[in-house]
Amino acid sequence: MFTGIIREVGKVAAVRRERGLRLGINAPGLAPTLTPGDSVAVNGVCLTAESVTADGFQATVQPQTARLSTLDELAPGVPVNLEPALRVGDPLGGHMVAGHVDGVGTLVSSRREGESLLLAIRPPEELLRYLPERASVAVDGVSLTVAHAGPQDFTVSLVRYTLEETTLASRRPGARLNLEVDMLARYLERLLEARAAGRPALDLSQLGEEGYF
Repeated sequence: MFTGIIREVGKVAAVRRERGLRLGINAPGLAPTLTPGDSVAVNGVCLTAESVTADGFQATVQPQTARLSTLDELAPGVPVNLEPALRVGDPLGGHMVAGHVDGVGTLVSSRREGESLLLAIRPPEELLRYLPERASVAVDGVSLTVAHAGPQDFTVSLVRYTLEETTLASRRPGARLNLEVDMLARYLERLLEARAAGRPALDLSQLGEEGYF
């Protein structure tokens, strides 16, 4: 479980594709806090740190994860948003994020508004219903709030701190972004569908199969 509060902007150190996708991430600030087996969100995608060095870690990306996210587009030198898994007692500063990408959106436009930056993002059509105004959304792992919801896209507003501490300020129109919608909205939708169909309100086995736990 994550919060969408980025702890470090790391850099891709190596990409290997001989047998699947394997990433080497340079993260000198985060690496000393990690041990092999820890979970780390890389641009919003939950990965396992299989090996850890003094200044980084390596992780394998499963084929399905590579297909459903932008991780397969990474190259050496590209900056990435990093967040370690939430630990018991840690503050929940953003919102509950699972690290399971729901879809890849496209940045439509980027414009300044005072000290803030407004990003208009076009998500896959099936995700639009989860993105009303004031809904929580993780964009490349960053916890944000939907400022405006349109018929085909949604807008988020980035404050100066977010611009300085994440990769989003450098993204340009046409960029592809990992999106994770609010998991509570998905649970509520499932509960309402079950009630309408007269089924048990919550089938934990089905939720587990879809990767929500």
